[in-house]
Amino acid sequence: MKYFLIAGEASGDLHAAHLIASLKQLDSSAEFRFLGGDLMAAQAGVEPIIHYRDMAYMGFADVVKHLGKILGFLGTARRAIDEWQPSALILVDYPSFNLKVAKYAHNLGIPVHYFISPKVWVWKEWRVKDIRRYVNYMYCILPFEPDWYKEHGYKAIYVGNPTVQEVAQASKDFPDFAHFIEQNSLSDKPIIALVPGSRVREIRDNLPLMLEAASRHPEYQAVIAGAPSIADDLYREVMGSKAVPVLRDATYPLVYHARAALVTSGTATLETALLGAPQVACYRFNGSKWSYNFYRRLLKGKYVTLPNLITDEPVIPELLMHLCTVDSIDSQLTQLLGDTSERAAMLDGYNRLSQRLGTDVCTTTAARLITASLAV
Repeated sequence: MKYFLIAGEASGDLHAAHLIASLKQLDSSAEFRFLGGDLMAAQAGVEPIIHYRDMAYMGFADVVKHLGKILGFLGTARRAIDEWQPSALILVDYPSFNLKVAKYAHNLGIPVHYFISPKVWVWKEWRVKDIRRYVNYMYCILPFEPDWYKEHGYKAIYVGNPTVQEVAQASKDFPDFAHFIEQNSLSDKPIIALVPGSRVREIRDNLPLMLEAASRHPEYQAVIAGAPSIADDLYREVMGSKAVPVLRDATYPLVYHARAALVTSGTATLETALLGAPQVACYRFNGSKWSYNFYRRLLKGKYVTLPNLITDEPVIPELLMHLCTVDSIDSQLTQLLGDTSERAAMLDGYNRLSQRLGTDVCTTTAARLITASLAV
């Protein structure tokens, strides 16, 4: 079978790479074409048609500014589908782009599989209409999503969460703390991990606040988790006079060994929870109170971060936009560094989170469903 995949950011590249590996195990004749990243390329054995780093635009203004490029990418994807005629289109999150491609493939009679549902239950609920029209199969990685889709007249399937398996697999090879700091030329001080995201805008907005809050705790060492698509020059520019190490390809062991973490809201908050590090979720964006109130009116749920959404309780603090300041970050961080009731309560919440997510191997389940549907 011929599988065409689209993943528009770093986390999607990781999840799609694992899905490709699972598809190869079940379909020895599998061929792949994709828009994605280096991890997908390593599994598929071919280079991406478009790399996700060229597609990673966020926010209305950013999208409008680069609209010509985005339309060009859409044209490239459509031509590739026309020329290759895949057996299935597999989309990974990234809804603004992917739903347009879904419509195109659906109209050509190509089955559309969506692995990792867009967060339409948070905002842009109207997208469920396009999902009903153009997506044949929706595979959810959050346990509450199928019930939401059922309420909106659509059948979706929970297949497990890929981050559960990724963290479990990676943790088998973690060095102990002594070896970790030796390997990475760190001091023996306890660590505050800074995980400022994988996009330039996120890093510019959030890392300066994280650095300043962490610097108020000199008995700890701050260490930055470097994103694979971000050049060292950006981190040096944002740090200024602060000399903070940036670790590459070591985010999981860094967070695992951290006493606490400051994390830009996103998949990283779930990864941090599964790794067992108490955290503060930071998302400054433009810092505008007006923007905060505007988006709050659009958002449907009580929470934004994945640990809180999955458990339906405030397991981790969410510091969003104008509420994300050095003082607010430091206030929450200070409560987590000691052996406090706040720290214990968060770790208890992590246990409930793990129970909700379950232990199914997400990509194996999704791959079985995809290949079975094509065999009919």
